[in-house]
Amino acid sequence: MEKIFGTDGIRGMANKAPLNAETAIKAGRAIAFFYSKTLYNKTGQPIKILIGKDTRISGDMLEHALAAGISSMGVDLELAGVLPTPGVAYLAAGDNFSAGIVISASHNPFFDNGIKLFNGDGYKLSDKDENEIEQLIFSKNPAKKSESIQNLGRIYPLLDAKKHYINFLTSTFPPHLSLKGIKIIIDCANGATSEVAPEIFSRLGADLKVIFANPDGKNINDQCGSQHPEILAEKVVENKAAIGLAFDGDGDRLIAVDENGMILTGDQLLAINARYLSESGKLSKNTVVSTVMSNLGLKTALKQMGITHIETNVGDRHVMHAMRKKGAILGGEDSGHMIFLDQHTTGDGILAGLRLIEVMISQGMPLSKLSNIMTIMPQILVNVEVACKPDISSIAEINDAVSAVEKKLGEQGRVLIRYSGTQPLCRVMVEGPTRYEAQDYCDELSGIIKKNLG
Repeated sequence: MEKIFGTDGIRGMANKAPLNAETAIKAGRAIAFFYSKTLYNKTGQPIKILIGKDTRISGDMLEHALAAGISSMGVDLELAGVLPTPGVAYLAAGDNFSAGIVISASHNPFFDNGIKLFNGDGYKLSDKDENEIEQLIFSKNPAKKSESIQNLGRIYPLLDAKKHYINFLTSTFPPHLSLKGIKIIIDCANGATSEVAPEIFSRLGADLKVIFANPDGKNINDQCGSQHPEILAEKVVENKAAIGLAFDGDGDRLIAVDENGMILTGDQLLAINARYLSESGKLSKNTVVSTVMSNLGLKTALKQMGITHIETNVGDRHVMHAMRKKGAILGGEDSGHMIFLDQHTTGDGILAGLRLIEVMISQGMPLSKLSNIMTIMPQILVNVEVACKPDISSIAEINDAVSAVEKKLGEQGRVLIRYSGTQPLCRVMVEGPTRYEAQDYCDELSGIIKKNLG
């Protein structure tokens, strides 16, 4: 099984161990050990941990392995079953849990899997805490301690987990608005939103069509969802729908399709929401946070609107940290992570879809017209397989090539090179005045990186 501990999971473990049953037991012990040291839940009772998962076939095995590791440390836990990642965060924050664990590899293929962690307040862990847990996984201390524990933890099902999450999201939609008569198509990626998303949009009155909502353990993200919204785009045009919404496997991303079948980026969704909130006087600190991967067009659009734009490193956790530090309520990534901090503690694809439709109804505009707020600069992204991940700045040939390209682009483009946090890949991104130029420069740099690191 491929390992997937990345920027939205336990960082850095991809180079150390695959997520198999043995590693999951160790991770369960380490997480229980970490929280047992200092934390008790909100009522002052011993700690309690929540586990949820997406629909991939390895989820059951890993759930049981994690549960075995946690209970062996004398810690109780509850199982929410299949539930979107933001659903686990919501329930962890609202029901006296000390932590929430999600077994998911997000938008990756079914044979990958991983772990995402939330504290009992619904927020992802700090770098410091994640690093400590990572070290504990490879330490003998948790296993040694478990040998002396006689009062083992108990494992309980969390009843009505989906119901509570559905009620929460339904309540976020303004009561004076309705989806009645609005034709919507949703793509559930055969993932964790397959049950909850149709119920939410139907309850709000949408004229709904659902695709890719029949998970079999192996079809999650398979040519569908936020990574592959092409079929959704065809269905939107074919059914003359007002909008299409594509979620990823664990439900924390959204990619939208307008009524003409055009696929919108996460940056475009950020720009649309930013203008609406700003004009409504609801954009806290008049600030939007995104990552260095955001298109230059977003920066230009926000500047024209007089909105402060803050950039962070890649990863929704970094976006959230900056949002909380600056007091912002809107942030996200071009990949489709959208964070509305006035309503949730993490990115939520369904919530992002509801907020987007709220803008459409309130402004009385189709999505195609709303998206005109931002002009997308041509951007090419190439993933280069690498055999190792040395510091890019230490390789003279790559540095010289990047400098040469940046000099040619000037203020009309940029270059961004970074390693994937979860896979043996180096991501090469080039923006330029034309798609041809961006592609040409990206191919040139990718070839040099493959030569040096492949």
